[in-house]
Amino acid sequence: MGVCYGTPDFPTPSFTGYLKSGMKLTISSSSSSAASNSHDLVGARDNQAFGDGEILAAPNLTVFSFAELKEATNNFRPDAVVGEGGFGLVYKGVLHGKQQSGRTRAIIAVKRLNPEGFQGYEQWLTEIEFLGKLSHPNLAKLLGYCRQDENLALVYEFMPKGSLNNHLFRRGSAAHLPWDVRLKIAVGAARGLAFLHCSERKLIYRDFKTSNILLDGSYTAKLSDFGLVKSGPAEGESHVSTRVMGTFGYAAPEYLATGHLYVKSDVYGFGVVLLEILTGLTVFDRSRPAGRKNLVEWVRPLLSSKRFLKTIMDSKLEGKYYTDSAFQIAQLAFICLRVEHTQRPSMTEVVEELESIEASNANRIPRDA
Repeated sequence: MGVCYGTPDFPTPSFTGYLKSGMKLTISSSSSSAASNSHDLVGARDNQAFGDGEILAAPNLTVFSFAELKEATNNFRPDAVVGEGGFGLVYKGVLHGKQQSGRTRAIIAVKRLNPEGFQGYEQWLTEIEFLGKLSHPNLAKLLGYCRQDENLALVYEFMPKGSLNNHLFRRGSAAHLPWDVRLKIAVGAARGLAFLHCSERKLIYRDFKTSNILLDGSYTAKLSDFGLVKSGPAEGESHVSTRVMGTFGYAAPEYLATGHLYVKSDVYGFGVVLLEILTGLTVFDRSRPAGRKNLVEWVRPLLSSKRFLKTIMDSKLEGKYYTDSAFQIAQLAFICLRVEHTQRPSMTEVVEELESIEASNANRIPRDA
C-alpha cells in the first residue's frame, strides 16, 4: 500500500479492438463521444451481478476476542506470517470449536493492525462496513473482526494458494501459472470487480493489483483488502473527489492528476494487471533497462501488433499459450489502459470479453515455442 505520485505521459495511438469475438471497438484520440455512445448501449447490462453475489443489509460477522486470535495463531508467531500489507501482518491460524459452517476446525487468515502502518482505524472500519455486507464467489470472505483495547484485527477465510503477485513474481521458484490458469484468474478477478461496480452504490475498489487477488485451492480468484473502497458518485455526478491513495503504477492517470475518481479508474488498474499476467513482469522495476522500468510505458505501444506479442510474453510460459487468445488479452489490456476514462470499457464488457476468450481458448491446442 502506498501513495501514487506523478502522472505518466502515455502515447495515444489509434487502435481497433474486437470484443466478444466480433463486436468491433475502435478507439482513437478523438473517439471519446463514440466510445461513450458504445458504452451507453451496455448500460443496462451493468446492473447485473456476476456469479450469485448479494449485498446484505448489515454486516454478518463474528466478533472475536484477542485471546481467541492469539490462540489461533500461536500468539502471532513469526512463522505463522503469510503476508504483509499497508494494514499490517497477516497470520495463518486455526480456529477450534464448531463454526458457522458446521466444521469443528477452520483455517483462517488474521490481519492485525500495525499502528505505524499506512492504514489505520478508518481503513479497518471501511473493510468491515463494505466487505462485511458483500457476498460473492470472487470476493474474499470476511468472517469477523476483533476490537479489544488497542488491538484491531480482521479475520478472513484462508486462501491456500496465496496471492497472484506471489505466483507471477516470486523469485527462485521454477513453478509458474499455466496460460489457462492465468485466464481463469483474470475472469474471476473481473467478475469480482464487475460485481462491485454493478452494486447499488457502485463501489470503486481503488487498489486493484496482483497482491490483492488471492487464490483458493482451485485457483479461483478472490479480491481482498477493501480498506480503500469508495462509494461511487451520487446520481447526476460523474466522479468522486478524494485524496489520491493506492499503489504506484496501478492508479489511473486522471486520478493521479486531479484526485477525481471514476468507476472506470478501476478498469485502468485491471489493464495493468492484464499486462502483468501476459508478461510475468511487475508494473515497475528499477533494475530493468532504461525505457523498460515502467511496464505500461514500455509495453503499451506494442499491444496493437500481433508480431510484437512473442517479445513481451512471459518467458516462463515457454511458448505454451494460444497465440490468438494471448493477442486478444493484449488488445483488451490496451483498451483498458486508455488515458481518457470514457474510452475504457465497463467491467461488464471486460467480463464478457474474457469469458469469450476463455471459451475459445479451451477448444484449441497450445502451440509449441
